[in-house]
Amino acid sequence: MKNFSIANLGTVALIAAVPLTGTVPALLNIWEVGSAIAQNIQKQPQVQLQLDAEKLVITKDTQGKENKKWQTLKGQAVVLPGDILRYTISGKNISDKPVKNLVIDQAIPKGTIYVLKSAKAVNNVGKIYFRVDAESKFVENPTVKVTVNNGKVATQPAPANKYTHIRFILNNPVAVNTTVKGTYEVRVRQ
Repeated sequence: MKNFSIANLGTVALIAAVPLTGTVPALLNIWEVGSAIAQNIQKQPQVQLQLDAEKLVITKDTQGKENKKWQTLKGQAVVLPGDILRYTISGKNISDKPVKNLVIDQAIPKGTIYVLKSAKAVNNVGKIYFRVDAESKFVENPTVKVTVNNGKVATQPAPANKYTHIRFILNNPVAVNTTVKGTYEVRVRQ
């Protein structure tokens, strides 16, 4: 089995605090688990990002019952093929006014496969969208075109290994000094 270092999981987050007048969103690269501050260059409210990773650990008690818990990953943590990882991206409004129209884009890390239906916006009602390649649009239920037995092309739901990005769009403004979170899970490729 090949070891897989969590430090090699490059991720990208896009933070857009777009006022009603419309502006260009800021782009933030997160190459390691940690924190960063994103802001639009036109004096938009600031959002501090924190990306955390956990690994699912399954143990059995003396009666053979499975116990599942999430173990925090830090630094040069090593994960193995087949391991399930949960990413939590937190955005804290550190400005003096509410952040409206917050959008967080997150790449599915290379070397992993998205776990279908695992994405959740934890404490802010919103929508979750996905992309299956760099050129496609973000949609709620991605599809792909496949050639079926009779040689015709059909559209089918995208398999988990085709997902490349996840987008959290928050409906409600993020109040001053408030943190919002989104989570999703991935499986380390075999």
